[in-house]
Amino acid sequence: HCLSELGVDGIDHMPRATEHIAEIVAMTRSLIEKGFAYPSGGDVYFDVAKAPDYGKLSHRDPEALQAGARIEPSTKKRHPGDFALWKGSKPGEPAWESPWGPGRPGWHIECSAMSMRLLGKTFDIHGGGLDLIFPHHENEVAQSESYTGQPFAKYWLHNGLLTKGGKKISKSDPGTIVLASDLLKQHQGDTIRALLLSSHYRRPTDYGPSRLDEIARGLESFSRFFERLERLTGVVFFDLEAPKRQAAFDPGDSALLQEVAGHRRRFLDAMDDDFNTGGAIGELYELVRVLNRFADQSGLETNTAEASQRADFLAGVAVLKELTRILGLFRTAPASPSLEEHDEAHDALTDALKTLNAELGVEPEPSTTDASSPIAPLIDSLTAFRRKVRKEKNFALADQVRNRLADLGVTLEDRPDGTTWKVEPKP
Repeated sequence: HCLSELGVDGIDHMPRATEHIAEIVAMTRSLIEKGFAYPSGGDVYFDVAKAPDYGKLSHRDPEALQAGARIEPSTKKRHPGDFALWKGSKPGEPAWESPWGPGRPGWHIECSAMSMRLLGKTFDIHGGGLDLIFPHHENEVAQSESYTGQPFAKYWLHNGLLTKGGKKISKSDPGTIVLASDLLKQHQGDTIRALLLSSHYRRPTDYGPSRLDEIARGLESFSRFFERLERLTGVVFFDLEAPKRQAAFDPGDSALLQEVAGHRRRFLDAMDDDFNTGGAIGELYELVRVLNRFADQSGLETNTAEASQRADFLAGVAVLKELTRILGLFRTAPASPSLEEHDEAHDALTDALKTLNAELGVEPEPSTTDASSPIAPLIDSLTAFRRKVRKEKNFALADQVRNRLADLGVTLEDRPDGTTWKVEPKP
């Protein structure tokens, strides 16, 4: 469920090492036969001295790699840096039968055996945290390429670590643990995804409630644009189809689409520059700004726009859909529970609105917005009052009404054809 909420749906396999014991044993046996590994007292170790380019992934001398690394000492090893392919089991530990006695796989060989079983001897991209370059990934490369004689992975992408208050989030430090299921109770999946995309993948990302709130506020500009798009054109952004392969974009003579093409090009350039997702997201904000400006200037709001202008606007929206899809953002409409589902919050808002109407001396009238909602006439009366005092040029009082409503979770939007409002449910 959490993966789905976060927009992670491209995983084809969720392998388990226990399902690949046969492949692990076969690979270990082959490495022994090729002279790259040796059995010792029920264990099997990879001999790092037999891998001439050991250390090439981390670009460090093999001897220097041992300093500060998680190297398990053992009298069974020929060299301190040799790592286990198979470990003999101790009493009470899980164990599987092998030519070297009952035991379990080493940490590194599990990944090599599973990835080669599912992806082949050589695959395109291998990812992981910066803290896994050594010893885990270095050992994966050594054992895999010694086994196959072929390159293991063409590209390695190592991400910066997720931190909380400057400390690495780690299961070894329970105080740093943040569960995705808990985050998703407080924030939309797009907010969490945008947080991770807002900086370069090789840099650390510091988690914090204030940072997530900041991201959420920023994403509201997209939500407002999607609402505006549907109101002006009837098009639901989330229902649009996006191309799955990159194709040329011809803006023609349209000034709008030429500007859109510029932001599209800069977005794609950022993504081609070692996945600069932070720069790419910046172009999305600029693209929304351009489309909003065009809607204001072309007469889309007043329904006086020409057919060609409307077509250009929708072509620009299609580009926005294409680019957000690349980042996995705004693929589905966020859940919008009604305020009535939260009785206490609904009652509190109703009381607060009644108090505000009374303070301003406003008499609620039948709602023209939503007759089924008991709060609608209260808000409608306040927006009507605000409209009246604005005409009287009492802008200070008008701003006070807007701000008081905003404090209650009611957002106003002034448009040429009037003012609309919406309530954000607060459990």
